[in-house]
Amino acid sequence: MKYNVRGENIEVTPAIREYVEKKITKLERYFTEAPDAMVHVNLKFNQDKTSKVEVTIPLQQLVLRAEETNVDMYAGIDLITDKLERQIRKHKTKVNRKFREKGDFPVTFSTVENTEVHDFDEDDLELVRTKRFDLKPMDSEEAILQMNMLGHSFYVFTNADSNRTNVVYKRKDGRYGLIEAQ
Repeated sequence: MKYNVRGENIEVTPAIREYVEKKITKLERYFTEAPDAMVHVNLKFNQDKTSKVEVTIPLQQLVLRAEETNVDMYAGIDLITDKLERQIRKHKTKVNRKFREKGDFPVTFSTVENTEVHDFDEDDLELVRTKRFDLKPMDSEEAILQMNMLGHSFYVFTNADSNRTNVVYKRKDGRYGLIEAQ
């Protein structure tokens, strides 16, 4: 894996870069061969003396992404690694279940087991409700108003300008994000 480590309001020292690479490289044990991926790491030091760590790893089958805010940046990096590890294990469980049902075997992940992080049960992936609704054409501002009126953390709508499906969502910082389908 190749690393792109950036810092906002903080200098990325060789020690920080080495720590990030050491921790995230441990994720390679979950793959039968090391993924050819660019790891994007953003380190941000906030005004309130907290640090925010964001990691994105785009892979062929999935995109691993996690973020963590913590007073100690090194602890945040550790927590990010745990989150990414859980995502990999959850995906691995889902893929293995699908292949078991077909009678085939996946080759994407290695069989390394870690006693500290448990596999997700199939019950964790159970779909418990399905909703169907018509997507009303609107702009993102109207979608945010609809989302807030319903008390939801996201809202799916058809963008009136592009006629494509979009999602607005409330971010942890209280602001809003927009996901546009391509």
